[in-house]
Amino acid sequence: MNLFEHAHDKQIRKEAPLADRMRPRTIEEFVGQSHILAPGRLLRRAIQADQLSSLIFYGPPGTGKTTLARIIANTTKAEFLSINAVLSGIADIRKCIETAKKVRTEHQRHAVLFVDEVHRFNKAQQDALLPHVENGTVILIGATTENPYFEVNKALVSRSRIFQLQSLKSTEVEEIIEQALTDSERGFGDKQVNLAAEARRHLAHVAGGDARAALNALELAVLTSQADENDVLQITLEVAEESIQQRAVLYDKDGDAHFDTISAFIKSMRGSDPDAALFWMAKMVEAGEDPRFIFRRMLIFAGEDVGMADPQALGVVSSAAQAFDYVGMPEGRYHLAQACLYLSTAPKSNSAFAFFDAISVVRNGQADEVPDPLKDANRDGKAFGHGEGYLYPHAYRDHWVAQQYLPDVLQGRIFYQPSEQGFEASIQENVARNREAQLAAFFSQTASEQSGNLNYWEARTLGSSGELLNEFRDQLTEWSEISRNTLALVLNAGEGLLLGEFLRRISEENVYALVESSNEKKILGTLFKKTTSGIEAKIAVDSSGCPASFEIADLRFERIVGRNVLQKHADKTGFLETLKPWISADGFFVFGETVPALGQRLSDLIPEKLLEPDFRKKLKTAEKGIYLDEENVRSSWTPSTLCDELKGANWNIIRWQVKEYCIPTMIRTEQIEQWFPSHQNSPHSSYGQRLSAYFSPEQLNNLRETFRNEVAGTVVEWHSVSLFMQLNQK
Repeated sequence: MNLFEHAHDKQIRKEAPLADRMRPRTIEEFVGQSHILAPGRLLRRAIQADQLSSLIFYGPPGTGKTTLARIIANTTKAEFLSINAVLSGIADIRKCIETAKKVRTEHQRHAVLFVDEVHRFNKAQQDALLPHVENGTVILIGATTENPYFEVNKALVSRSRIFQLQSLKSTEVEEIIEQALTDSERGFGDKQVNLAAEARRHLAHVAGGDARAALNALELAVLTSQADENDVLQITLEVAEESIQQRAVLYDKDGDAHFDTISAFIKSMRGSDPDAALFWMAKMVEAGEDPRFIFRRMLIFAGEDVGMADPQALGVVSSAAQAFDYVGMPEGRYHLAQACLYLSTAPKSNSAFAFFDAISVVRNGQADEVPDPLKDANRDGKAFGHGEGYLYPHAYRDHWVAQQYLPDVLQGRIFYQPSEQGFEASIQENVARNREAQLAAFFSQTASEQSGNLNYWEARTLGSSGELLNEFRDQLTEWSEISRNTLALVLNAGEGLLLGEFLRRISEENVYALVESSNEKKILGTLFKKTTSGIEAKIAVDSSGCPASFEIADLRFERIVGRNVLQKHADKTGFLETLKPWISADGFFVFGETVPALGQRLSDLIPEKLLEPDFRKKLKTAEKGIYLDEENVRSSWTPSTLCDELKGANWNIIRWQVKEYCIPTMIRTEQIEQWFPSHQNSPHSSYGQRLSAYFSPEQLNNLRETFRNEVAGTVVEWHSVSLFMQLNQK
């Protein structure tokens, strides 16, 4: 460089804008970005040790990206080369590469290539540079205002360490302003400038973390102000406001600012902060964002984040969008604001995500075929049994009946979890109660497949209808006399019927449950995984029904409750004796038992005229023997025999009630096939097999056909007897 070039370069530096002149020259002068440049941080150590790898600096304007590159240039012993991705072409890149190779060969030094606006690299520029970055000919340092993970070529990103620079804090901007005022070489230290405290704060605040904007405003204020009689430049708040004016809204519709702002808008509404939501929406509108884009995002939000917590939200936003199309700007801003405020203040629920869980199950091939009762009966329904067994909900009380809607392989699978917000809070309990009753009905109806000791025809007598299950749940809950702090144990809890109700009425940490299989425990874990406090019921697996599985010393329950618990035990009072150590002194037992011995006789389902009197009499005699079979622990007892047994064992009966029910029930062909299986080698004794001791094969076949032709597909009044008891120890 000759004398004239040196003088010219010095003059350019002197006349450069204040923001450029005040760029830090060393890392010690750098203000801000302590998260990456504080003592001991990786980037600071790398710069000071001159051990750099390829880097990409990413952040808003005025945060120090180019300045950091210049500090590296002043610090490193490597050859520092610089280009701009917008202004430079392949020839410039090749020229830099040649220089790097020459320095490496002749001076044994590395070369650092700084690329400003690196996200502007096209494929040709990338292809020209990548091999040399790969083999270490140059160390790349890129600077960009755009998210490099989206805007920079993936090949460059994979070879670089990303450092994100953040907008400066107001205090940091004030520190930079102070440096400019006191630096006599590069700033205004040679002038007498009195910057008012409120003016300093205003410049730093309006700059919004952009040091360049603050320095440019300061420079304008100093250069356009007149000194007073003491030769002092007075920079007041009014001067500062005129100098910085209204800072341009940082908003690029195709860049990060666009996506970051809409993200902040959505997250503010999701967080129910109407002030922040209005602010971010105002920023978008002022920057020229299409209001229809904002409405589209609010329509999505109404379904995704408000959802069933306020079903009206979608209608409100849709109406506001329609009104905006009719009115237009600027008055249409009222409709933008109304929709924004409604969504921001509405209760929130993302329960609609349940749909995506269902999609995942379908895609993973877990879906089974449609259950026969749900199939279309209008097309070959008679031949294939399509639609048979479907229970018409409007024919039942409350227009609801428990029946299977999901495929068998998905029974117990939960997709929709109502939140406790807004409208959903009002339906949450009803959804849960129906779901629990439906699951309990499914367990009862498939009992023959789960236990070799229980036959399908017997299972029908155990009370599996939705109406009866609800009756059991309500009566047992009422008789339990529970409060929020009651310590309770639910026996035979696998069906979920009582456990769900107790979890709603008692603090979750006070509810214990015993189930018979790990599969039941898994299903209940899914069904009740979202509780109010996040504390789940303590569920143990023990087919014997003994609470010892909990392994908690001195555990004494105030209530031990269960449905169809005693009937599974031959020695019912003996089983109760095993529970005595687990009940507190003032606690008591509450059990509800369906009484198979007094339940529906299948012969009564056949119209009187279709059976000969002698045959019907013989059939009833046979059924009496079957239902009162002393070898069958489920049907070998009646309420009166159990009462005598309890009194004889010195148990105190507090309350005792026998109730009869007649529940409308659909009889399906599948059920009749279970009663009269075509294969006599069935692993479970059936109704037909038990009758074979009384009737010939021909008579049984005729009886089976009568059931198939006259009973299948009809709704009958199913008779059931239930016993409710409240006991304690004397």
